[in-house]
Amino acid sequence: MNSLRIRGRIGATSLIVIAALALAVGLWAGSRWLGPAVPALQTAVMYPSRLVVPDFGLQRADSRALTQADLHGHWTVVFFGFTHCPDVCPVTLAAFKQVWSVLSAQGATDKVRFAFISVDPERDTPEQLARYVEFFNKDFVAATGTDDELTRLTRSLGLVYARIPDPTGGYSVDHSASAVIIDPQGRRAGLFRPPFEVGPISADLLALA
Repeated sequence: MNSLRIRGRIGATSLIVIAALALAVGLWAGSRWLGPAVPALQTAVMYPSRLVVPDFGLQRADSRALTQADLHGHWTVVFFGFTHCPDVCPVTLAAFKQVWSVLSAQGATDKVRFAFISVDPERDTPEQLARYVEFFNKDFVAATGTDDELTRLTRSLGLVYARIPDPTGGYSVDHSASAVIIDPQGRRAGLFRPPFEVGPISADLLALA
């Protein structure tokens, strides 16, 4: 009788070990097929599937080209605006400046890039863009391009912009206020939506990076 009990216990233990091994193999296989799980995030809205950003050609403030290839190898936070923007753009870039300081303190600035893209190429010359963005952070990328390029790029990212005439004969620019998150493979991964809170955005970028 005792021998039967011992064999029964050994059999039950073997089943538990086998089940544990099967679970471990299943989790490993799942991670291989499905990819790593997205970390818990505080404020970023991540898309269930990621689409590659199509090719584009813009001009940086330093006159170099900015293309789709420049999105690879790091996380990129892209914000579209214009230098004559009275409130949303400076407030957003000021918040991103603080986020950059947090990332710098954690040694993570090589894994994240911020890009400000002007949708007002008529007024935002390379010189104007350079002065504006360097006021916030000289490490931020600044660029603009033709309306054809800007329209194609913003639409591919799910954003819009439009010029609105004002009573003085000039114009302002209405534009989406969200910042797009692009992953190191050059794919549209998610959004940061206003209000841009430094702590949660910093934590999310550190978790992603």
